Amino acid sequence: MPHPAVRRALGPGDACGLTEPLAPGMEALLRRAVLDVALSGPTRVRPPVLHVGVPGGPTAVFVPRTDDPDLDPALRTDVVAAMVRRADLLAAPDRTRQGHAEAAPTAPVVWLVRLGDLALQDVDLAWLAAARAAYAEAELPLVMVVVSRTAWRDPRSGVGRSWRRLRVR
Repeated sequence: MPHPAVRRALGPGDACGLTEPLAPGMEALLRRAVLDVALSGPTRVRPPVLHVGVPGGPTAVFVPRTDDPDLDPALRTDVVAAMVRRADLLAAPDRTRQGHAEAAPTAPVVWLVRLGDLALQDVDLAWLAAARAAYAEAELPLVMVVVSRTAWRDPRSGVGRSWRRLRVR
């Protein structure tokens, strides 16, 4: 089943992150991101993993080494920009198959998967800064969330959702 597109015109909450009420399509996408993490199996240690694309669909993934001193803000921005291009290339065949080749451009969603609670951490802010720069350069609206096994949260606005027992629908 195709996922709803994240369109260029997301509304007045673009600059400050997601705002309530969320569009049902966006809420379903972000729930899917949490579900994918929950279904990935139990782990006690997992490095933060950056995803760009459509939850449950075409996605570019980057697993940074935690001990990499070369991962500065400029390199993070380059990584996100490359992932946006990669996610767009991965999604192109789906758009063509569905007859939407001329449809409005879509912006991939950015989600950072990490363990623990979703209180704001340095790693969230580092990837948020990179995503903001990359999306601004590409003139795309940014939707970024931090995702755990049971919840998601927008690091800019604090909007989020959590579940005790997330089930496949």
